[in-house]
Amino acid sequence: MTGTKKNIDKVFLGIVIALLIFGFVIFISASMGILAKDSVQFTSVALKQLFFGIVFGLLACFVFSKIDYRIYKKYALVIFIGSIILTALVFVPHIGTNLNSFAKRWISVFGFSFQPVTILNLGFIIYWSAWLSSVKEKVSTLKFGFIPLLVFIAISGLILLSQPDTDSFLIIAATCTTMFLVAGGKVKHVLILGALGVAVIAFLAFTRPYVMSRIETFINPGANSQTSGYQVQQSLIAVGSGQFFGKGLGQSVQKYKFLPESISDTIFAVLAEEGGFVACVAIIIIFLFFCFRGFRIAIRSPDIFGGLLVVGIVILTVLQSFTNMASVLGIIPFSGLPLAFFSQGGTAMLLVLLEMGIVLNVSKFSKVFKA
Repeated sequence: MTGTKKNIDKVFLGIVIALLIFGFVIFISASMGILAKDSVQFTSVALKQLFFGIVFGLLACFVFSKIDYRIYKKYALVIFIGSIILTALVFVPHIGTNLNSFAKRWISVFGFSFQPVTILNLGFIIYWSAWLSSVKEKVSTLKFGFIPLLVFIAISGLILLSQPDTDSFLIIAATCTTMFLVAGGKVKHVLILGALGVAVIAFLAFTRPYVMSRIETFINPGANSQTSGYQVQQSLIAVGSGQFFGKGLGQSVQKYKFLPESISDTIFAVLAEEGGFVACVAIIIIFLFFCFRGFRIAIRSPDIFGGLLVVGIVILTVLQSFTNMASVLGIIPFSGLPLAFFSQGGTAMLLVLLEMGIVLNVSKFSKVFKA
């Protein structure tokens, strides 16, 4: 027999709350490095993260957990186009702002700044879920599966690589490809796409110095320890000094003087220094449970659209987070992607929690199988 749940998945909600609590504790600890230099800046950063990110984010999570997810399919194209237009505003003078002197990834209006790529990611996931669920078994064909996937990735590449934001482009491409496979896409199409991806990365490496610099630093991080390899070197020092059990909460030395972007890009290094190997493994395990429970919700979704929507959101969150961890540990070239629930970013936190609300709403309609 098959029934239908009417309550949200409390286990998934518990995992999200656990990540949120751990993330804010480590964020505040990492922010002590700012407090030592500027108490006013610390107050501003902490309040933005707490109120705009977490409080408003939890409110958004609650609201979107009440909205029937099936309405997004009806307005998928509008949401998709709107997210593209919003992201394109980074190229408009006096609206788009520079990051690190060359990358335009932020929109600033009336003193309020945010990265629209977070909204673009959700817009892509919603529309791609709607498309895949509409073509159903045709997804294994060139016309309805592989070619639309190429078009989707090309659109995201056109917008994101122009900023440039290579990391976000690779993540959304990987997310869309995973959704394609889950929907029934052919493995050989993904292998072809993978070969094209390698060619694109090689092209970017030879045409964009910052990409080549990251690759060279990854291959030999000690060669530029005071320049392009500085962030990686200091991250590894923080991770190594944490040893097995860590130095203790608040006891990081690296965050005060040596570790760049300690509340955003390298916050995992602070976690490793203060919590050691044990804390790092614990967070990784929680993210794995997050992924497993999310997939369970997707499998039990009453329709293909809901399942793919959850898969997209979960994969995006986990890929971003594991990419952040791997880059801090020197496993892959350094990335500027955030660690979900931990890194600084009021808008990013709000969007992540909003997405969790969508997943929770899908879980309300999950099929319950009885013997």
